[in-house]
Order: sequence, then structure tokens, then C-alpha cells
Amino acid sequence: MKKLKVLQQLTDAGVVAVLRADSAEEVADMARRAIKGGIKAIEITMTVPFALRAIEQLSQEFSCDVDPSADNFAIIGVGTVLDPETARAAILAGAEYVVAPSLNPETVKLCNRYAIPVMPGTMTIQEIQTALELGVDVVKLFPGNLYSPSVIPSIKGPLPQANVMPTGGVSLDNLKDWIKAGAVAVGIGSDLTKEAVKTGDFSLIEQKAAAYIAAYREAKGL
Repeated sequence: MKKLKVLQQLTDAGVVAVLRADSAEEVADMARRAIKGGIKAIEITMTVPFALRAIEQLSQEFSCDVDPSADNFAIIGVGTVLDPETARAAILAGAEYVVAPSLNPETVKLCNRYAIPVMPGTMTIQEIQTALELGVDVVKLFPGNLYSPSVIPSIKGPLPQANVMPTGGVSLDNLKDWIKAGAVAVGIGSDLTKEAVKTGDFSLIEQKAAAYIAAYREAKGL
């Protein structure tokens, strides 16, 4: 049941912050700022040095088992997972869900074994169908900037059961278009953090996160 709960929380959150940084400390700070700004789904990528340290720390500070209105509510996940070994290490560190840039069947099987939501990156109908056959509940459309939002209805023509989360290229300008097209959620990458990193003012992450949540709620009519 925990897997179903986390999947529901992720789709309710609607916006996933995909965070990359030069250190575990920096990415953890980014995560706290994004959460404070209202983005409750956090993806710590494995390209971050000592990423597992950040996941462990954040999973101790935040939980998806508390009331969603609580200050310490957040869903901490791991991204850029290339293999099942990395997925297992992240799960043991506290990751509640796993995201990958591509479809690796062994990673999906590992996550299914431990009832952890997994969202592999896909680009084609064949990859999406294969992911569904492996038991994937949400597929990541990646890189999203190679497509327009109109691709989702095209995907859902032959595969209406596919839950699609575009990541890469999603912005405040086009978020509404992706949601209206049928995206179950969206992944936000560098646009969330680039100005903060450039200026050294991490409060900008909080402000940008709030803007994304406002745009998402408007798109959903909430």
C-alpha cells in the first residue's frame, strides 16, 4: 500500500524538483528551499557527489508519512539512476521513489521487488509499452524539450493507460500546456535553480518554486 500512497502523493504534488549540485550539502539546501516554496516532490540526482548522504539527511528531516499540510512533509526520491545497484543503495538511504534517464528493465524489476515507484525515461511508443509491460506506473518523457505538449495526446491515442511525466524543457511559460495536454506531473530541472546558483542567493529557489506551484494550481483549476 505504501507504493500506491507515494504514487498518489507524487501526482497530487504535480511538480517534481530535479536537483543537481556540486555537493551533498548544496543539493540538500536546494531541496529545503524548494520544499519551503511549495514543491513537495524532490528528486536528488545521483550525479551529485555523495548524493546518498543528502538523500539520507533529507529523508530524516522530511517524511511522506505525515500530514501533507505539515512543514516536514515531502517526498524524497532519487534520480539519474542507471542500474539496480544504485537504485537499491538509494532506497536503503531513504529514497521513496526512483527516477531514471532511460528504461533499464533490471532497475524496474528491483524497484518492483521492493514496492518502490519507478519512473524510467522513455522517448518512443515502444519504450513506453515495454515500461508498462514491466509494471511501470509513470513514465518520464525525457528529454521533454525534444517534444511539444501535443505529443502526450498522441501517446495516449494507442496507450491511453500511460501516465506521462515530461522532464526537461518544462518552464513557467509552458507548464500549463503540458498539464492541459494530459501530463500526470512535470519535472523541473535547471530552471528552478540556475539563477540561485548564478547569484549565490538560494532564496530565489523558494520564490521560483512558489511560482511553479502557483502555475500548476492554475493549470489544474485548483
